Amino acid sequence: MGPNWKGEKPDGVEAVIRSSTEMANAIPRIFMDDTPEDLKAVQTPLNQVVFYPLDKFDGKMKSIDWANAPHFPGPKTNGEETKWVVPEKFFDQLGAVLENVSPLPGEEALYAQFAQLLEAGKNDAATRKIMVDTAIKTEAELIKPFFQWKNNGRTAGNGWFRSTNNAQWGVDYYNRTGTSKSNMFDNKPTETQYFYTDNDSSGKALSGAGTYAVTFPKGQEPPVNGFWSLTLYNDKHLFNPNRLKRYSLGTKNKNLLRNPDGSLTLYAGAKSPGKDKEANWLPAPQGTFSLYIRAYWGQQPILDGSWKPPVIRKIA
Repeated sequence: MGPNWKGEKPDGVEAVIRSSTEMANAIPRIFMDDTPEDLKAVQTPLNQVVFYPLDKFDGKMKSIDWANAPHFPGPKTNGEETKWVVPEKFFDQLGAVLENVSPLPGEEALYAQFAQLLEAGKNDAATRKIMVDTAIKTEAELIKPFFQWKNNGRTAGNGWFRSTNNAQWGVDYYNRTGTSKSNMFDNKPTETQYFYTDNDSSGKALSGAGTYAVTFPKGQEPPVNGFWSLTLYNDKHLFNPNRLKRYSLGTKNKNLLRNPDGSLTLYAGAKSPGKDKEANWLPAPQGTFSLYIRAYWGQQPILDGSWKPPVIRKIA
């Protein structure tokens, strides 16, 4: 998974394609179990994920040793979200974006309006100031609240919310903006559904000061043809560093312990729920955090909304 992509350690096969007349982007992921053996086994197929221009294709399989790929450090963030869009510079950059990204069918008039606005700001300092002030206000009052999951998607039951149009936003610009802010590179809704919450099932904010039980009744884990995962994020929607180096649980984990009745309880909190339950524990920060379910290649109950995410119960 800022526009930041909220991803996980590689745990599934996925190809996300975004294309226009100018560009096509793909994000491959390769499924692996959360075991040392599978981590070793996955290296060969990873090295076969190679992108190159079509004119370089010679009919022979190419590979690359990604373990020796150069490292390009990103911007220093001090634990904060990387700020890719700076409202004070928004209108300095918008023109170049419009030139490089072709309008979708029906957006031509909208693009023309943007061009007129940029021209007006270029020719009049007062208009330009209003534009910049509006961008700053919009960032604070409209864009920032999309980091609250209740503003992003629709209700899914038990205090959870779910994605709506995902990558098929059409003219749903609120969904498109919310996705760009909090969950870049969504799949299409028929490929993946995302369920998320900042609160427990009573409506109170999730906090590392407490311990929470997330119980999937027997036979009611996310119904998928692919795989599913439950991920924990801190208040910045980033991974929480922890001694277990564990950020998600789900299909990839082979050592999850089930209850005597066949149900599955996962735990979230800053403190371990106990050695006997630690295999099912997602370590949380001391402060607030979020939970996120990904359901890949969902079956009909996922697609039609009849499957409900589990109750999140505070137990300590």
